[in-house]
Amino acid sequence: MDPTERLRERPGIRLGIMGGTFDPIHIGHLVTAEEARQQFRLDEVVFMPTGIAPHKQGQVAPPETRYLLASIATATNPHFWVSRLEIDAPGVDYTVDTLKKLAEVFPADSKLLFITGADAVLEILTWKQPERVLELCTVIAATRPGYDLGRLAEVLSGLERADRVHTMEIPALALSSSMIRERLAAGRGVRYLVPEGVAEVIEKSGVYASRHPAGASTGEEPGG
Repeated sequence: MDPTERLRERPGIRLGIMGGTFDPIHIGHLVTAEEARQQFRLDEVVFMPTGIAPHKQGQVAPPETRYLLASIATATNPHFWVSRLEIDAPGVDYTVDTLKKLAEVFPADSKLLFITGADAVLEILTWKQPERVLELCTVIAATRPGYDLGRLAEVLSGLERADRVHTMEIPALALSSSMIRERLAAGRGVRYLVPEGVAEVIEKSGVYASRHPAGASTGEEPGG
């Protein structure tokens, strides 16, 4: 059973939704999710790997591989779950469509909080139905220390519900999936940058060996 099916039976739940390609998932993603859980009093955090991501350029590891790595990475945290909702959905995955599906199945008193990177929020005006996104959820924009929040404030000034975007500083966000892909393509190790089980699967499968790193996100892809 997909965790979103089980969790919808809990009235009043505060659900964090950690979206992204997770190509691959790394320690920064986990630190971000846990910090959001604590700061925003989330009951659970569901990791939502994309199937086909909008705004994503270059090669991306197969969805099943990214789902497996996310499952391994989150297995030891009882508040973390991985959903197949976007992986199993046909076509391109847009945040607003995922949120609409979740809003249909969760009780009206539930709170959805979408966790993403501040870089992704800078492109929020290019998202599909950005105002609708902010009607359906609160957005948590994770930033690294020293991040220029002035740019973010300028972008959000064009949105009617900009007050539904909150920032959260995460030192571990200096780490990125693209940096990990570059190291792996160059034959360098990633131990301690990704969870131990993830590193083992990556090494044994060779899925990132000699691959050109995927292009940077320009929109709805939080944290790589």
